[in-house]
Amino acid sequence: VQLQASGGGLVQPGGSLRLSCIGSGITLGMYDMDWRRQAPAKGHALVATVTSDGISSYNDSVKGRFAISRDNAKNTVYLQMNSLKPEDTALYYCVARSFDDTYWGQGTQVTVSS
Repeated sequence: VQLQASGGGLVQPGGSLRLSCIGSGITLGMYDMDWRRQAPAKGHALVATVTSDGISSYNDSVKGRFAISRDNAKNTVYLQMNSLKPEDTALYYCVARSFDDTYWGQGTQVTVSS
């Protein structure tokens, strides 16, 4: 099982990025999918979730700015991030969860700075 996250980078405040998480050896459509992040010297924080039924939810800090989506045909989950702020700087991970299993991707760095 592998979750490959990509799309991170350096962006100015107010900018946008789209993260992607592609699964291999796993059918992501059968899992609830999270995007989580870890800022420097902080613990992991849940950013957004999309359930296997397609229901999404968000951390209050990103509501209205971020959007999580999934394309089961491409075995991919996305995180569209708009109006980025310096406090969004973190290592972003995708996580696949089921009743029995949890799988983490390797993370992609997002840095918001002028």
